[in-house]
Amino acid sequence: MSPSKALTLLHGTIAGASGNLRGMSLMVLSTGCMAAMYVCIRMVPGDLHPFEVAFFRNLIAWLLLWVWYRNGILHHYRTTQLRLHFVRGSLNVVAMLMFFHAVLITPLANVAALGFTAPLFASLLAFVWLRERPAWHRVAVILFGFVGAVIILRPGAPAANEGPLLLLISSAIWAVTMIVIKVLARTESSVTIALYMVSFMTPMSFLAALLFWQWPDMEQLAWLALIAAFGTVGQISLAQSFRVAEVTAVLPLDFLKLVWSALLGYFLFAEIPDVWAALGGVIIFASTTFLALREYRRPSPRQRPGQSEAATTP
Repeated sequence: MSPSKALTLLHGTIAGASGNLRGMSLMVLSTGCMAAMYVCIRMVPGDLHPFEVAFFRNLIAWLLLWVWYRNGILHHYRTTQLRLHFVRGSLNVVAMLMFFHAVLITPLANVAALGFTAPLFASLLAFVWLRERPAWHRVAVILFGFVGAVIILRPGAPAANEGPLLLLISSAIWAVTMIVIKVLARTESSVTIALYMVSFMTPMSFLAALLFWQWPDMEQLAWLALIAAFGTVGQISLAQSFRVAEVTAVLPLDFLKLVWSALLGYFLFAEIPDVWAALGGVIIFASTTFLALREYRRPSPRQRPGQSEAATTP
């Protein structure tokens, strides 16, 4: 089944609705899937290392892409940017390994909130790498967003651990990959970019997983399959939501990721929502949303900013 057919099944019940309503429904689905993926990472039984969990996430995604595009898969592997694909895959796997480890030791609300910082880092990098002009309002909003990150991190807080710091570093690395994707998108299709990503990340994450390898049992494999399924559906729904609806209609709903994560963390893991995490998350999300909507009002000839950059999690 192709991704387009899968998406038709996912939102078939709202097929007759307006584009914005379909996009909003898909965004809600995406945020729920991503929060569910965080939970599944926590729920894998036994002591399976997060590096191994990340490997199976990549392996299953790679297999799914081969099944979906089996008729023209070799065509999609044609590229003139192999070195850049390798750089993107290398950076992405480091970010993913950090992220999967951090999910195990960080409240889920903090995971979602700090994940919103990737666009802030990307905006900073765009000033240098893509030589975009640093307009004063963008600089002010970016700095405001990082104030939210500092509120969540609260250096020196008694309950602090390395989890939030790992999340922040992984978001910074993901921001670099977002810039790389911008460059790749000038000549490469989205399918080619996705194929090379998992093609490089699968063996790289396998090498990392070998250091802690143990063969998963059937119950663990079931949870690993759920992680891959939720992650894949979440990413596809996110991308499709920006294709069928206006950014101004769907982007604010991305904040639901923080809501679902806080609720699931409370009911499943007895994590009491932190007022500082909520405040920091609101500040970060408001900053990234403001930046995205400003960019949307002046789209480039190639694409509207935010359509390829919206994903900030694996």
